[in-house]
Amino acid sequence: MRVTISRKAHFNAAHRLYRKDWTAEKNDAVFGKCNNPNFHGHNYELTVSVTGEVDPETGFVIDVKILADIIYQEVELPFDHKNLNLDVPEFQDLNPTAEHIAVVIWNKIRKKINPDFDLEIVLYETARNFVTYKGE
Repeated sequence: MRVTISRKAHFNAAHRLYRKDWTAEKNDAVFGKCNNPNFHGHNYELTVSVTGEVDPETGFVIDVKILADIIYQEVELPFDHKNLNLDVPEFQDLNPTAEHIAVVIWNKIRKKINPDFDLEIVLYETARNFVTYKGE
């Protein structure tokens, strides 16, 4: 009996989309207002879903408290009220697009959960723009 359990989370972060190896004109052409040199921010909404066999003793796929603690430690603490470009080591040389942020979050959480479980990340950058990542 495979079941999916999901947990929502929220964080606020600033970022700038640009490539250091491109000219200012090319960055403006590709990233537009998201290339603002003074950065801009989002109220990110995150849904983390874990799919696996239900433990017959507990009735859980994963204890939601454990999942909440993982999300807090791996995402909320390092990302909330941070400048992703400047404060988060994973984005030192990685453009913090929504796609990249979702993959980074997936990789951080993947290390903390049972490898037999499937993991899906849905990251909302705005109410209408979101990314889903399920791993490679």
